[in-house]
Amino acid sequence: MKRLFLLEDDLSLINGLSFALKKEGYEIDVARTTLEADTLWVNDKYDLLILDVSLPDGSGFDFCRKIRLTSKVPVIFLTAADEETDIIMGLDIGGDDYITKPFKLAVFMSRINALLRRSENFNTAATELNSGGISVRLLKGEVYKRGKLLDLTAGEYKLLCLFMENPDRILSTDQILGKLWDCSENYIDNSSLTVYIRRLRTKIEDNPGEPKRIITVRGMGYKWNTVDWSVE
Repeated sequence: MKRLFLLEDDLSLINGLSFALKKEGYEIDVARTTLEADTLWVNDKYDLLILDVSLPDGSGFDFCRKIRLTSKVPVIFLTAADEETDIIMGLDIGGDDYITKPFKLAVFMSRINALLRRSENFNTAATELNSGGISVRLLKGEVYKRGKLLDLTAGEYKLLCLFMENPDRILSTDQILGKLWDCSENYIDNSSLTVYIRRLRTKIEDNPGEPKRIITVRGMGYKWNTVDWSVE
């Protein structure tokens, strides 16, 4: 049985979401403040976190930053704002998805189920990926560049895995978004993906300004390049 963690201060929303999630067979723990969340949080205990952005004593963004120091558990943000800067911030600090209030319960449940499926798929594939001096240890969720551990967000990690699992194959923007976020609805756009690509390149490329691992194929998309270059 999957165990979820909900950080939300709206009691009526808590009751509604708790009832719906339990009806679907999920276990759920609830915190109404970041202080309560800090007390309840235990790494590896939960399969997914649902974090409200605006809280009485802080922000879901702040809590996400803390747990990302030790965990890559999937995170969905609940927000009353759909500003692009807030969306990009949430993704940059390690969020995997967001949903804007008010929302339809069926859409919310679909996003929960989709994110859990993606998480399972990432954890049950091959145990290690190696290419271009980059090594991904899937069972541990760790990425190394020439033996040095890299600090990637959950979104960057999933994006890197997708590229390395499809070497020398051009992936369109729609294909990438579809694999990572089930983008049948326009809640993630090309700008957000561009941010991910740029940040990932700064961490894995020797010269991010002239990338050799993740290259842009003009008018078509991106690909993980394994030819015509060598690791120094």
